[in-house]
Amino acid sequence: MFWPETISKKLGVKYPVIQAPMFGVSTVPMVAAATSAGCLGSLALADLSADESIELIRETKKLTDQPFAANIFVHHIPEITEVLKDQFVKTRTFLEQLAKDNNIEVSLPDLEDLKVRSYHELVDVVIEENCKILSFTFGNLDDQSIQKLKENGITLIGTCTSVSEALILEKSGIDIICVQGTEAGGHRGTFDPEHVPQIGGLSLLSQVYDHIKVPLVYAGGIYNGKTLRAVKDLGAQGFQVGNLLLASQESALQPFEKERLKKVREDEIMLTKSFSGRYARGVKNKFIDTVENSEYILPYPYQNKLTNALRKAAKAKQNADFVGIWTGQSIHDYSELSTEDILRNLILQIDAEQAKLK
Repeated sequence: MFWPETISKKLGVKYPVIQAPMFGVSTVPMVAAATSAGCLGSLALADLSADESIELIRETKKLTDQPFAANIFVHHIPEITEVLKDQFVKTRTFLEQLAKDNNIEVSLPDLEDLKVRSYHELVDVVIEENCKILSFTFGNLDDQSIQKLKENGITLIGTCTSVSEALILEKSGIDIICVQGTEAGGHRGTFDPEHVPQIGGLSLLSQVYDHIKVPLVYAGGIYNGKTLRAVKDLGAQGFQVGNLLLASQESALQPFEKERLKKVREDEIMLTKSFSGRYARGVKNKFIDTVENSEYILPYPYQNKLTNALRKAAKAKQNADFVGIWTGQSIHDYSELSTEDILRNLILQIDAEQAKLK
């Protein structure tokens, strides 16, 4: 039998395949479609408010009675200092002028208008809404939150991008660790946003496997049966896919963004801090070229909150040069089938290869 059962049984799913959270791209229908394929859907709550999160959880439960993971951000929030205040004003002024020069009319928020939240209220939401699986990224939960979640029977999935991060997660009692290779699209799950490990996913997975006893999920570069099989051989017992689903029917990406993805070249995919203040892998464009090595990048989450209105205005104008189109290193055909069909096809590829081996 090809599919490892450890994670499937732990999560209550048929296949240990996880739809990546992908905040801003995934949708409630995508989560439900993933569960219909016998996989684990991931509901991206990020750093939304408690009320917004409750609404999304309840919407998801209307569409599926299968298990799904709630996913939250557990990043450190930098203190607001005079230096940060000054930098914020300069960055906002620069970005407003950049937008205007490119025919995008937008008014960016003041620092005091930004809604910057810690994850703690979402821990309570997950418990109150009886979500049984919580995944998280950008760091580790505090000990008190871990204890509270475990007392309520919730399975915890943490994200690592290095062996040292994996050891921290395991030591604190996290049940499953998602190993995110540098190939993965979107934001790096790194604990320290300033120092992103550049180790390739296969090397990282092999090393984490040698050091860690809890079950491992691998994320980064899985786009067909062969890549999934390869990471299983290196010790993964679960398989997280995101890039594969970017152009799916349920994706929140608009048609112009999907078309841009289908034309992307390997030399156009890069890590950038320009949109959010945290490294994310996506498609190079005019905004990134202008901002990436400038002084106009605030620490996360302030840069992310500041550029949000600009990205929305650019999306409304279908301007691919001023939106963050996140994608991984594995370029493929970016299928527009449903999430359910894409995941079923991936599973069928594996099953067909298994049949040949018999």
